[in-house]
Amino acid sequence: MTRGYKIEDIKEKILDLLANSKTGFSGLEISGRLGINRITVSKYLNIFSAEGLIKQKNIGNVIIWFVEDGIEKFHLPEDFFKARTRYSEYLISKRENLVYTLIRNCFHSIENPIKIITEIIVPGIVYTQTLFDQGKIGKSELTFMEKMISNSIQIINLENVETDQKKNVIVISADSKSTLFSDAISTSFHSDGWQVYSLGDMSSSIDVLFDLDLQKFLTKVWKRKMGIMIIVIFSATEEGLQFFAESVKSIRGKSSKKRLYLVLCGKLEKIKIDADFIDEDLETVLQWSQATFERSVS
Repeated sequence: MTRGYKIEDIKEKILDLLANSKTGFSGLEISGRLGINRITVSKYLNIFSAEGLIKQKNIGNVIIWFVEDGIEKFHLPEDFFKARTRYSEYLISKRENLVYTLIRNCFHSIENPIKIITEIIVPGIVYTQTLFDQGKIGKSELTFMEKMISNSIQIINLENVETDQKKNVIVISADSKSTLFSDAISTSFHSDGWQVYSLGDMSSSIDVLFDLDLQKFLTKVWKRKMGIMIIVIFSATEEGLQFFAESVKSIRGKSSKKRLYLVLCGKLEKIKIDADFIDEDLETVLQWSQATFERSVS
């Protein structure tokens, strides 16, 4: 906080000022117009520039700051629908810089970054896959759009968060189609202070020895058996869910692991699989996981 301002307040003031100027302002002019210390203004101009929110150009010995066309401000949570719509528009139009700028802008506009994932990024994943399934985009276009989404998730995942050693989660994707969803929930767990071990697409590991491989990995990352361990499995097919669920059940059957939980994320219509929790909604899975942890330590 600087002279009573939060970073969000300073950002809004600077963006408002620059958005209403056709030529931009120098740091000294911004400082004078906003009544904020020049050193403080310079610090945050550099931060917002690194995040892609504003641009700079040199005119002689003077640096002029400005906002590029297409940069929008979002007041969250009120503007979630608007941000979600813009995100999808930027994805389909391949406006990569605007995709990342939108996520960075939203990231600094809300205290809970998990909402950016559940309200903006996940709908973007669904939108992109729906376009492909309907034949409206090809494989190359799908791959490029998925890369933009993956990078969007990483913007949030790079946030420095203090983790709780008692909150552990392993996230597995049973196929490539589910990978972005597993990445999304991995980052959500990370933002909520969990120690996350995201394995990504594990479809190449589907064989009879996978339960032994998973057992070795679990032993290495959960050595002291502190707190709880939740294994979350994403799959676009019931067969994928069944295979990885059986592997987890095999591990639980070999020894007493009362604090090892299994969560399945996918549709189950024909096959019945035992799990501690089954739901396709990421936010619901997060809420269940936190509630389970709180019960375990109470």
